[in-house]
Amino acid sequence: MKAAQIMSFGAPDILRVTETDRPSPGAGEVLVSVEASSVNGHDTIVRAGGLKMVSGRKFPIGVGLDFAGVVVTTGPDVDDYRAGDRVWGMVHPRQRHTVAGAAEYVVVPADRISPAPAGVSAVEAASLVVAGSTALIALRDSVGLADGERVLVRGAAGGVGTAAVQLAHAMGGHVTALARDHHAAALRDLGADMVLDYATTTSDQIGPFDIILDTVGSELHCYRGRLAKGGRMVTVGLSGPALAAIAASTIHGSRRIRTFSANPNSAVLDDLADHVTCGALRPVVHSVYPLTDIASAHEAFERGGVIGKHVLAVSN
Repeated sequence: MKAAQIMSFGAPDILRVTETDRPSPGAGEVLVSVEASSVNGHDTIVRAGGLKMVSGRKFPIGVGLDFAGVVVTTGPDVDDYRAGDRVWGMVHPRQRHTVAGAAEYVVVPADRISPAPAGVSAVEAASLVVAGSTALIALRDSVGLADGERVLVRGAAGGVGTAAVQLAHAMGGHVTALARDHHAAALRDLGADMVLDYATTTSDQIGPFDIILDTVGSELHCYRGRLAKGGRMVTVGLSGPALAAIAASTIHGSRRIRTFSANPNSAVLDDLADHVTCGALRPVVHSVYPLTDIASAHEAFERGGVIGKHVLAVSN
């Protein structure tokens, strides 16, 4: 089978699509024929060598966190899935993978997949797995968004941002999106009540907010200062400065900066599918690349400036 793999740490051009053995599921595992996988920040950080504690230094290293596809076969002790089931899911972000989501086949534990939502294509489903589950966990579990609260989504045009705008709107939040000005119309269509141009808007010009969801990871202390009394802030844009800001904010109690590593199980993916099925969350796909052109997809992700996700179409 074909699989995209990291052959050395570096720029996107080190990625290779190679021929490798098709894996077989063990006890509690499922073999999925992958139809689509998306590009996420985690993928580019691993590729650049920024997560060596997780990926290790032995090559090749698999790439691609998420996937949508069809169950081929199951290992022993799997009762909930059978061949032909359409599923979506995610490999474990804190484990080493020789083959991951950007491949023709992937083996995962059964508790890391869920029935894919009806009415969306595999490409559309793949675009929502990591982005949607991250936004859902952030808003529902990390900061506990309540009806009527004022929400700022920083980096609103990205994969997590577009999902967060929609989910915050569905949860009853009054949503302010901070993004490039030319994305304003699209973000309003997704549910933003107000869109501010990040190029001309500084943190001291806005707020206060009850909830701030940050996907950027810079100037966190400035934005934390825009929280109302009892406000909560969560960031998924981790970097060295971001981690320092998170640590420094712990003295502020409930107004500290929170973070987490999205690692959805089947229950979270089931909840996410419900939001898609009821129309509260829809995919935002900017571009689709063949698996063989994964390097271009990574390059496009790192250039930024677009709304929505870059997705890999995988054919078997």
